[in-house]
Amino acid sequence: MQPRNMSMSGVVDLAAVKAAGEAKAKAEQARAEAARRGDTGAVSPSSLVIDVDEAGFERDVLQRSAEVPVVIDFWAEWCEPCKQLSPVLERLAREYNGRFVLAKVDVDANQMLMQQFQIQGIPAVFAVVAGQALPLFQGAAPEIQIRETLDQLIQVGEQRFGLTGLTVDAEAGPAEEEAGPVEQVGPYDALLEAAVRALDANDFGGAAQAYRNVLADDPGNTEAKLGLAQAELLARVQGLDPQQVRKDAAERPDDVTAQIAAADLDLVGGHVEDSFGRLVEAVRRTAGEDRDMARLRLLELFEVIGSDDPRVTAARSALARVLF
Repeated sequence: MQPRNMSMSGVVDLAAVKAAGEAKAKAEQARAEAARRGDTGAVSPSSLVIDVDEAGFERDVLQRSAEVPVVIDFWAEWCEPCKQLSPVLERLAREYNGRFVLAKVDVDANQMLMQQFQIQGIPAVFAVVAGQALPLFQGAAPEIQIRETLDQLIQVGEQRFGLTGLTVDAEAGPAEEEAGPVEQVGPYDALLEAAVRALDANDFGGAAQAYRNVLADDPGNTEAKLGLAQAELLARVQGLDPQQVRKDAAERPDDVTAQIAAADLDLVGGHVEDSFGRLVEAVRRTAGEDRDMARLRLLELFEVIGSDDPRVTAARSALARVLF
């Protein structure tokens, strides 16, 4: 069976940005703690294939997906095609040596995960990249097609999210793996959690204020900066008529307000390059206060995606060329 739904054009929608930001912040926190302990961050080969349940899904899949693509194998003991596919995936996970992690989910023991991923039949294989789930294929696909799918997944992870994979230490023992990431409790966890709940309830003003409260005391807080940018973006597009906004932008290319509104909608819809390109062009076409408006909005949208995203890097270069 051919792998399906591997088009990555919509890989960054707003929900994905939010999930990726949360996962990335947690991963950075774990890496910082590991660095303080003198840990090199290398993993053992045995940690490339893991069993995952509902309780550990956020830590083992969502958080890990901020560092490396996580491929999820939904299987069951009674499933004969699963017994053909799973050994192939496990072997490839070790062969790819840290370019992706294989998470195995027993659907009989994890019915909630099966429902969340809308699994209709097994084996079913998904990937999570920077917090977003992507369906890969269903059924025991031929190995050559599995390799092609994995290669494309890894390429997207590297080019769009800067995911370079894990360092594997062949001599690392299981004890190092079992130690796992250190769970950190920060002084702003309650405020950040309140902000996330407000976002989920579409209370964008409340979420923005909660993030501002964190930043007032900790201006460098990565999660709060990202969250504030997302909340402000959602508040701006709430109530907009997308059709009218795009019509205005098309008819008035020199109207910086129209271009800014369309760029916001582009980003919410997952069209990151279109959003950035629109504002770079607005900067090029305008001067004075209008140019500053377009430039400042572009910088705000960079915060939504994250400064280490390759698309942000490319847009910064484009902005510099039109400014200087």
